[in-house]
Amino acid sequence: MSISIILVRPQMGENIGAAARACANFGVRDLRLVAPRDGWPNPKAVDMAGRAIDLLDETTVFETTAEAVADCQFVLATTSRARAINMPALAAREAATELRNRVAAGQKVAVLFGPERTGLENEDVLQADGVLWIPVAPEYPSLNLAQAAVVVLSEWFAAGEVPPAADALGEPAPRAELQGMFDQLETELDAVNFWKVPEKKELMWRNIRAGLLRAQLTSQEVATWRGMIRALRGGD
Repeated sequence: MSISIILVRPQMGENIGAAARACANFGVRDLRLVAPRDGWPNPKAVDMAGRAIDLLDETTVFETTAEAVADCQFVLATTSRARAINMPALAAREAATELRNRVAAGQKVAVLFGPERTGLENEDVLQADGVLWIPVAPEYPSLNLAQAAVVVLSEWFAAGEVPPAADALGEPAPRAELQGMFDQLETELDAVNFWKVPEKKELMWRNIRAGLLRAQLTSQEVATWRGMIRALRGGD
């Protein structure tokens, strides 16, 4: 099992091709795209991929970030706004070790990269368990998409195979199960007017999700949560 590299709404075929080449350089075969601006396949990606054309043939395309991470158990979102987001933040090297530990424990992991012009939106970051940041000069914090992928993949490769920690990690639920729980919980909170002040909902909901993601709930725990939510509204 390896890492999945997910490019969210990439705008330039050249960057997709360069990211594919970086994946091949560092032994990663799972490249995923979310709603690429110019559609797929893209001849400009082929031109930049070098000998990694076969990896482009295996690339999967999704309509939404939620669909792209549905089978993952641990996800990091790359962003230069790490300190402004209420989520765990790991520098690239630290993140690589964490990702390796989780893969060694049998988990499916992924890293999200945002579109070239704007980076990841808050809605994309909310699909992650934490954020990954790359140490750069503060006066110029923005990296090209393909460059960012190279840095992260290089750290991943250098981390090597790390054995799981002595207190072996459990099996977190796949993201699709968590999303189902989040949808159910949000619906019920809306129904009882939990937010009171609508303008505060976005931040409150983001914090609730972040707290639950930090808990690394297992499939059984997600089922228990969903049962509690049903019980609170008087369901079976």
